[in-house]
Amino acid sequence: MSTDSNTDFYDALPVNKLRLSDLLGRQKLFNSVPGDWHVIITDITGSTNAVANGRHEDVNLIATGSIVAVLNIAFSMNVTVPFFFGGDGATFIVPPLLITKVMHALSLYKANTLANFNLDLRTGTIPVANIYTGGHEIHIAKFSSSATFYIPIVLGSGLEYAERIIKGKDYLSDAGNTLNEEPNLSGMQCRWDKIAPPVNKEEIVTLLIIACKVSQQADAFKKVLEKMDDLYGLPDKRQPISVDKLKLKTTFSRLGTEMRVRLGRIEMFELIKTWFTSFYGYIYFSTKKGKTYLRSLVEMSDTLVIDGRINTVITGTTAQRAALVKLLDTMEANSEIVYGLHVSGASVMSCYVRNLDDGHIHFVDGSDGGYTQAAKMLKGKLKV
Repeated sequence: MSTDSNTDFYDALPVNKLRLSDLLGRQKLFNSVPGDWHVIITDITGSTNAVANGRHEDVNLIATGSIVAVLNIAFSMNVTVPFFFGGDGATFIVPPLLITKVMHALSLYKANTLANFNLDLRTGTIPVANIYTGGHEIHIAKFSSSATFYIPIVLGSGLEYAERIIKGKDYLSDAGNTLNEEPNLSGMQCRWDKIAPPVNKEEIVTLLIIACKVSQQADAFKKVLEKMDDLYGLPDKRQPISVDKLKLKTTFSRLGTEMRVRLGRIEMFELIKTWFTSFYGYIYFSTKKGKTYLRSLVEMSDTLVIDGRINTVITGTTAQRAALVKLLDTMEANSEIVYGLHVSGASVMSCYVRNLDDGHIHFVDGSDGGYTQAAKMLKGKLKV
């Protein structure tokens, strides 16, 4: 454990169990991230073209792998860090204790990704102090989204500013020495087939929303979330993952792709062993313990991210979406928000499973590159 008192900053934050729309309206429940922490961004360059060419599964897997690489280091050092899944990349806020090891691991992972998938995983970091100097803020709180799962909620323009800097042409990343090393991606699993909407639902909606004015961010997000609660019901009613729609997909092709992300290569003996082991899942999930795991999987599915913008995957009917879009269009016309939206017939899920009890997180996206497609729509509006 580090003697740096800031290392445990995020872990020490209280978990807020009130409704999210209420949390957003209570500024005193948010804390500023310490200036000696660092923001890290991973992002697949050209992800929109990759998705258009049918490589949405590769994009999701690679984004998930970057999260697993970071979380394995954090777990090994007994540090909790906030992170945000974005479909084609991720954002992390980490203490100084982790920054060197994390950036080295991401350099290794970047090299493996380029060699095995011919996709460039951009990785970069910026000190939080530099973000503050640039006139931006990062206010963070913990929100309990279920009985066993909590997520970070961030307000302010700090993470968007960091992303802009790291994605800029003038940013230089340090490739590091990646010879004869591999990142630790143990626990990464991506073995679920596309997941159809729950019973009585018709579609999956992937939605991105940014506020036009940072000063009105909380109010705008609160307005949208209250409307979603009104139209769709509380978060568990719009949860796109349901136990009865989960189906394992354990083809050699899927397992081979997962192995290339995780190990940087295919090891035939390990592939065959994994394939045989995966059949245990069919038996395990029919047991009492396995059914408990599946229920907790639904609860621990990461379907909402607020990192200075709303990123969410929800399920419902076309009529519910039409009513939501009516509000979004009105807010957009009033210069309150800008949004991007993608509708699909299924969701996709990749997983980090450290253990089958409480050490698992599941990252959800709309099928056919939901987040990437929604971001394309949003960026198109911002260019107008």
